[in-house]
Amino acid sequence: MTDGTDYVELARIWRGPVVESVHRGTVVVTNFEGKLLGSWGDAGLMTFPRSALKPFQAMGLVESGAAEAFNLSDEYIAMACASHDAEPFQVGLVGDWLGRLGLTEEALVCGPALPRREADQATAFANGGARRIYHNCSGKHCGFLTVAKHLGAGLDYADPAHPAQKLYLSILSDYLGRDATKLPVGRDGCGLPALAMPMRDLAKAVARLGLGYSPNAARRAAAKRVLGAMAAFPDHLSGLDSPTSRIVRATGGRVVVKGGAEGFLLAAVPDSGLGIAIKTADGAARVKYGVLARTLGHFGVLPLAEAEALIDAVNPQITDSTGALVGGTEIVFEKPVPTSETKATLGFWLGGVKEAFF
Repeated sequence: MTDGTDYVELARIWRGPVVESVHRGTVVVTNFEGKLLGSWGDAGLMTFPRSALKPFQAMGLVESGAAEAFNLSDEYIAMACASHDAEPFQVGLVGDWLGRLGLTEEALVCGPALPRREADQATAFANGGARRIYHNCSGKHCGFLTVAKHLGAGLDYADPAHPAQKLYLSILSDYLGRDATKLPVGRDGCGLPALAMPMRDLAKAVARLGLGYSPNAARRAAAKRVLGAMAAFPDHLSGLDSPTSRIVRATGGRVVVKGGAEGFLLAAVPDSGLGIAIKTADGAARVKYGVLARTLGHFGVLPLAEAEALIDAVNPQITDSTGALVGGTEIVFEKPVPTSETKATLGFWLGGVKEAFF
């Protein structure tokens, strides 16, 4: 991440007639074998996918038999994959889940937080303020607690040596095609270990997730259920009518999306066997969904006209304090190379577009 050519220009933010901001990043597309089908920027870029790994963590909940043991429907499986907004329906599901486990929210390792939306924050303040149950990762933590209870292990599930963590690393290793225990480790915002890995491996892993790839039959079944839950309940993954929900619904569930912090995004396209990984260099989240929509059009997952319409549906509008439209977002990767120097940064020319077919 020290070399500017690791990234290419992905999007521009316009205010009136002038480009105000530019977002650079990396987009990698592979099949389940890891064959590189498209790379904009460095496919080997090492980065933290953060919450985009939650579907792989949720697989342990199903594979272990814990979900069945606690009679968890697909709504709860989707919540285990969620980076949620703490909307009332999401908080209700997490609260019910903890009740099934016979635990309170104090068992969650994640710290207290507030809901993301202002209206829900007002309700939270009226009822005591920040709580662990409001944390956007509380569903994932409930998943780990459920596995811990089912396996008869302690509740210290943040310990890398905990059986629930070991099961997750086994699953992740299977889908990455490499030993996940050897990857660089940081600490995530919710208190659990965070792993760094190459973009190309991540794209391969999510392509395999989409196909239910594994020699292990229980693992294949777990992948199928997790993916099905994410497609069936996209609002649970983030919030009502979020960009994630819009993409899943616009594709009829043929594309399953999971975002991560710092501008990361993974998408599986099971029908095409594609895995897509996206990372913005500056960590901004506001353009990653539009970049995904453009990618879906490029690879024929959506007709070009539908993909371009989806870009408009998921990109945030630039408004002033009265709500008046004052600017917009332009996704520039995979557009014709600009001929005017004022329309392209030096980084665009240095980074270029790198595609490899072999």
